[in-house]
Amino acid sequence: MDLGVSFRDLVLDLLERFSAVARQHVDAGVDHALEELVKNLGTDRSSLLEINPETGTGRLTHSRARPGVAAATLRNDLVFPWYYTRLQKGETLRFDRLPDELPKDALPERAWAATRPILSHVAVPLAVGGRWVFALATSTLTSCRAWTDDDVARIRIVGQILANAIHRRKLEAELFESLAEVRRLQQGLQAENQYLREAVDDISGFEEIAGKSPALQNALELAARVAPTSTAVLLLGETGTGKELLARAIHARSKRVDCPMIKINCAALPPSLIESELFGHEKGAFTGASTAKVGRFELADRGTLFLDEVGELASESQAKLLRILESGEFERVGGTRTRKVDVRIVAATNRDLNQAMTEGCFREDLYYRLASFPIRLPPLRDRREDIPLLVWELIQRRQGELGCRIERVPETTMQALMRYSWPGNIRELGNVIERALILSSGTMLRLDAAFSGQLERAQSGDSLEEVERAHLLHILERCHWRIAGAGHAAEILRMRPSTLRSRLRRLGIVRPSRAHH
Repeated sequence: MDLGVSFRDLVLDLLERFSAVARQHVDAGVDHALEELVKNLGTDRSSLLEINPETGTGRLTHSRARPGVAAATLRNDLVFPWYYTRLQKGETLRFDRLPDELPKDALPERAWAATRPILSHVAVPLAVGGRWVFALATSTLTSCRAWTDDDVARIRIVGQILANAIHRRKLEAELFESLAEVRRLQQGLQAENQYLREAVDDISGFEEIAGKSPALQNALELAARVAPTSTAVLLLGETGTGKELLARAIHARSKRVDCPMIKINCAALPPSLIESELFGHEKGAFTGASTAKVGRFELADRGTLFLDEVGELASESQAKLLRILESGEFERVGGTRTRKVDVRIVAATNRDLNQAMTEGCFREDLYYRLASFPIRLPPLRDRREDIPLLVWELIQRRQGELGCRIERVPETTMQALMRYSWPGNIRELGNVIERALILSSGTMLRLDAAFSGQLERAQSGDSLEEVERAHLLHILERCHWRIAGAGHAAEILRMRPSTLRSRLRRLGIVRPSRAHH
């Protein structure tokens, strides 16, 4: 029988798949995991069940089987009180021979099993947020099997990964609804929700950190050294340099890899929501809190919490964050119970925190808590020798999806790309290459005509600052000088609006009076 990949490889594959999976792809990921578990255990069918703690009933959410065997089609209106009551109490159920081993008082279960071709069955309960709300089951249909402790341990490991992924998807959906309600109640206030956009979007290939330049290798070597520890890490660097990807790499190489890495974008949520997002809230804690919600710290317990754009935290939020970093203890909003977590912090910012401390915008005590091990990621202009490698990696990653095949990048184009200063770093490079792939009709990469003109100026000897200034002016004119919002300059350049405004001030670029808002 084909057992597929080893169990260790299966777990590593699932952790990688679910570490940043878009929520619309969770179901496909769960189906894939169930198929691989069947192969690995040599069983016939595996199913994921969701248990309702209020009613003691359950429902089938996913089921996959080996080729030639039908997946489970359990009716969700059937009631199995004996079965689900024990799963809800955290009991693992093992049956080497069905229905003989079911107790006599489990009448609905015995009647159902007698009509099904299931010979052996094991169900392992899975806890999320301190409650047994899922179970992963697997069965044999062609021969009886004695379930070992190793079988149960493997099922529990895979099941916990799947249960956490589905639970995180539910939390993200609830957060979407909460933010929509806030926007309706606070007319005129537009709280950007970049965390959710990033959480549901596919990971962009141009965020990949690739290269052999000394500047990049130094940062990666530092990351490799600190990854196995629990030391707090502060990632520094401009927008688009790959800070989130490096954070994920640190988590993947840490001793916490079996637990989740949870991300929160500190710049995306207003101060009124940041406490609820970090620490969670109890039902009725505030208007709209119709149910209790687990905060990011609880979700990241025994794992890693990635605080992106930590330099954008408001002063009040900084104080609350410092408290939990010092003690590891917190209360949910509206709650009285003190909770304790074990979380490794990786923070990132594109701001100069030393200047922010001097200006009184960032607490020194919080800075020293976060910056136990700072790592600076170099901007693309400081690792120009990596640009050819990045260009070809981006081409290979996206050309199949975009329906083209590129075999050659003209030397003059590559040299011009290396001369450009890339204010948006790898994100901007990815944007330029993606547009070029869409526009290229043959096997040679052809850049957007307007951007190509800027590169030709760089090739002719203009200073990097002049080329950057001309490119930014071109983008701004094209967007009628609109910086923020969908389809406008910051999004095209893949920069934060605040970062773009800072770059414009540095280059002395001012919107002419004739330009419209």
